[in-house]
Amino acid sequence: MKTTDGKLRGSVHPDFARVARALEKTARRKGGAAVCVYHRGQPVVDLWTGTRDESGAPWEEDTVSLSFSVTKGITATALHMLVDRGQIDYEDRVASHWPEFAQAGKESISVRQLLSHQAGLYPIRQYIDSAERTLDWSYMTDVLARAKPEHEPGARHAYHAWTFGWLVGELVQRVSGKPLGEFLASEMAKPLGLDGLHVGAPEHVHARAASTLRPDRQLDVEGLRPTGKRIEAALRAVRAPFSLEAFARAHLPHGMDEFDFDAAQVLSASIPAVNGLFTARALARLYAALAGGGELDGVRLLSAQTLARATEIQSRRRDYALFGARMNWRLGYHQAFTLRGGLAPSFGHLGANGSCAWADPSQELAVGYVRNYGLRQRFPYVQTAQISDVALRCAVARR
Repeated sequence: MKTTDGKLRGSVHPDFARVARALEKTARRKGGAAVCVYHRGQPVVDLWTGTRDESGAPWEEDTVSLSFSVTKGITATALHMLVDRGQIDYEDRVASHWPEFAQAGKESISVRQLLSHQAGLYPIRQYIDSAERTLDWSYMTDVLARAKPEHEPGARHAYHAWTFGWLVGELVQRVSGKPLGEFLASEMAKPLGLDGLHVGAPEHVHARAASTLRPDRQLDVEGLRPTGKRIEAALRAVRAPFSLEAFARAHLPHGMDEFDFDAAQVLSASIPAVNGLFTARALARLYAALAGGGELDGVRLLSAQTLARATEIQSRRRDYALFGARMNWRLGYHQAFTLRGGLAPSFGHLGANGSCAWADPSQELAVGYVRNYGLRQRFPYVQTAQISDVALRCAVARR
């Protein structure tokens, strides 16, 4: 059924009406969002609401939104496609495809360790003197090729909040011979008919981009300390490894308070851990292919065998740089989170502002959710978990 009730626009299947109500509850005076759900290979929810910038311009059907770490799942999928084609393997040494990487104790790091955040190359804060450096692909890959791991590779999971993108993206480029953005456009977006899937967006796409509504107070190391130290102490009491210092070094390069994610040069740059511009519709359709064993509407991205390898849990250890969370890391994906906790059969990725994209093959379900106001929320993932939870409940009830 169609809905144009002033708050929501788009369409929703009656079996998934609860998703529409959940999205409506998240609608805000400033800010907008979109959600798309595929079930059994068909779109059942395609809704958008709210405003895309501070001036109150309405969120449109084709609005793309900066989705932060949702980008990691897309970048990982690109590498999985190359594994499926036999051009690279998870057990390969990274240096066999990227010779400059073989220094400072990284000679034996495997593609598997890179994809599952076990390489120890997460502390961007000590690698670069300014967040502006992230706009220069060659600079960042040179820095990472010279970097020394923080721990023995494979010894722990520590979230590579920024560096994951260049590490995995450089492998995609070296193996495929194409810039990452071009690979995504030609190998994913075009075959699947995706309406908004960009890492390093062309200039003509910028006009469609929602503005990221920033918090009044920027996140910084000193601001983190009081809360972070309490979390660290509580986790230590239950023997859960977490380091506030590791979190800060992984997430907060110097100069973040002046870094404008909406600037044209940032949108155009390829920062494939954080700056993907996506529609919810494109994310849901891509993950619907993965929920369907790697294929949708006659377009196969991955074989079922490669998909099974890519989504196998690598360990259930807590993440050292991500509040000791049990992410159940797959190869570039983690489990989805609902109001009932982690969803075991699922895989995908959250973004810092509460955007998400994930698939649950056991339910033939895929969800894409993007928004521009999550950085203004103290707990941005509660609504995300609610949207995911309702979508799952609707799919289960539909049986």
